[in-house]
Formats: sequence, C-alpha cells, structure tokens
Amino acid sequence: MKITNIKAYGFWAGFRNVCLVKVETDQGIYGWGESGLSGREQAVIGAVTHFREFLIGKDPTNMGALWQEMYRSQYFEGGRVLAAAIAAIDIALHDLVAKSLNIPVYKLLGGKQRNSIPLFATTVVPLGPELVDDVLRLKNQGWKVIRATTGQHGNQEQSELFDPRTSIANAATWLTKAREALGSEITFGIDYHHRLTVPETLSLIQRMPEGTLDFIEEPIRAESPQAYKSLKDRCNVPLAIGEEFTSKWDFAPFVENAITDFGRIDICNAGGFTEAMKIAALCELHYIDMMPHNPLSPICTAASIHFCAAINNLSWLELAPYDGDTTDFDQFFINRPLIKNNAFVVEETIGLGIDVNEELIKDLDFKFWEPPRLHKPDQSYCNW
Repeated sequence: MKITNIKAYGFWAGFRNVCLVKVETDQGIYGWGESGLSGREQAVIGAVTHFREFLIGKDPTNMGALWQEMYRSQYFEGGRVLAAAIAAIDIALHDLVAKSLNIPVYKLLGGKQRNSIPLFATTVVPLGPELVDDVLRLKNQGWKVIRATTGQHGNQEQSELFDPRTSIANAATWLTKAREALGSEITFGIDYHHRLTVPETLSLIQRMPEGTLDFIEEPIRAESPQAYKSLKDRCNVPLAIGEEFTSKWDFAPFVENAITDFGRIDICNAGGFTEAMKIAALCELHYIDMMPHNPLSPICTAASIHFCAAINNLSWLELAPYDGDTTDFDQFFINRPLIKNNAFVVEETIGLGIDVNEELIKDLDFKFWEPPRLHKPDQSYCNW
C-alpha cells in the first residue's frame, strides 16, 4: 500500500474554520485527520502541501518513521504550524492503517483500557449569579466534573476590555458561591485562558477558601517553565497545563519538575497519535493524568476518544462544543461520536469510526477569522 495523495481542506463550520486532512492510498483506503491551529489554518495547509511532496509513494503503515521524517526533514524542526500539520497527517495515517486491518485505531495503540470515556462539562456564563445557576443546572444533568471560564470571551469585531483585577474579584466571589452550591462531591475548576500573571493568579487563589477549586487551567502563558514553577511553589490548587504544547519536549520540563498536575494535551496540535502516546507515557511515569483538550470538530473528538481508550492515565476528556449544539457539524460528518450518560462509549468501529462528506466540503469557502482581541484598562493587549 502506497500514499497517492494528501488533501487539506479549510472551511467554515460553527463559529470558526475547520482544517481537515485526507490521506489517500493506491488501494482506495483513506484516512482523515484534523489540525487544531485555529486562526492560522492557511499556514497549516501550506505545511501539509510541503509534506505531501515527499510523502507520496511512501508506505503509510510506517507511521513512526513518517512522523520522524516530517519532523526532522527540515533545519527548523518543530513549532506550532509544523506540529499541527504533522498531527493531522499522523491521525489520518492511523485511521487508514486501522481501516486496512479492519480494526479500531485504539487497537493500533495497544488496545482499549476502558469501555467509556469520562467527560467534563463547561459553563461559559459570566462570573456572577448566573454561574451558580448554571453549575447547578449541569449538576442536575448528572455532570460530576464541571469547569467554569472567565465568562468573558471577547468579540471578533472589536477589542473588548478585560480588567484582571475586576475579573479576580468576581471570580473569587462567585467561584466560592458556586462551590457552596455544588457541595464537595463535584469536581470543580476554572479555565483562565492564560490571562493572568503569577501574582494575579496567587491573589485569586488566596481570596478563596481552600478546597474551592479542584484545578485551575492555564492561568498564565506557558512559555516559561520557571514562571509556572514559581506559581506552583506558592499555589495549593492543582494546575492543568498543556493545550499550548506541541511535543514531548514542550511537556518535559512541566512533567519532570512536577509543575503540572493534569496534562492538557491536544492531539490535533501535539503531533497526532505517534507523539501523544509518548507524552502520555512521560506523564504516566510521573503519575500525571491526561486531561485532553478537545475544542474542534468531531474528527478531533473521535481521535481523542481512541487516545483516551488506549492510555491508563486519564482523568477526563473535554466535551465540545460547550453548548452541545452540533447542528452545523452534522451535515459534514458521518457517524460522529455520540454521548451516552455524559460519556463517550468506546465503540468497535473500524478506524476512527467517523467519515466526512467530502463532496460537500470541497467547494466550501474559507473565511479569514481572528480570535477575539482583549485589552486592559490602559489599552494594552491582553492574552485571549
């Protein structure tokens, strides 16, 4: 079996573009993958085009060797764009190889270790009385793990104000009230989308009773392990870090120095299955459970399910989209994963178990989209 073509598609679905990759073979077997570099899909599509030139004619079953060739075949190795392109191709290779063997992808990864994938739900309402009402709504729906957000998600049309001190004050007040309403049995955390500094994060945590949060996700940017180490040394709340990371080398200092408590891996950005399994093994060595990022299309969800099925060290998988509305996705994807009892069942389907309506997507327009912009009171830009 030989690779005969690699196609990349960028098209609008929901509130952002989706970037899919299809790998085709001379036996008519194909696989689908996805890139997670939202807002920079054209860069990924360009990288896929470069990889396509030397991958055609190669044996797709040599997934590990092809990963190494894509990663090491240029002087400037790694980086978010190349890693996201490699991830999409690697996921597609696993899909098609599993199809050729008539097995699920997770069997290529060592077989399944669980029959269902536990999930966490997210509330995106503002940090106010609405938060208490919404977390109770999710609890009443049977969710055992609930994540809050800053409640401020920005606007693509114009920059909006984000005042860290106001946000911290609101968060401390309403997260405390939400915990009181939820009780102690529900796992409760917040994603701060790397908008704070180390002292701001410490100020937030110090304003709440101990035990209010079970985790805080991405409170600061992750470029500096030293900054996170400083936070970790003075913080009594577990940290969930990693959705920005693209390789085992990115994860290594956070894992080996006991900085992160949950590995927020994104399989569509961190090199696909080949790299994700190594990252999971690195985390398992240090008793760190994976908490995968899953913000994209059902292809990402399907790949994440197979990854989660095959590893031992799993906490929960992120549920996307947050509002549960997949109306826009349903026209593009065939046999997308379905939730049962607030979990994904690990099915015996072949490959990833999902397909794409290629005829529908091939002529769809790409829409240039930028993530929302946020600014501080002094008008300087803030991380979104």
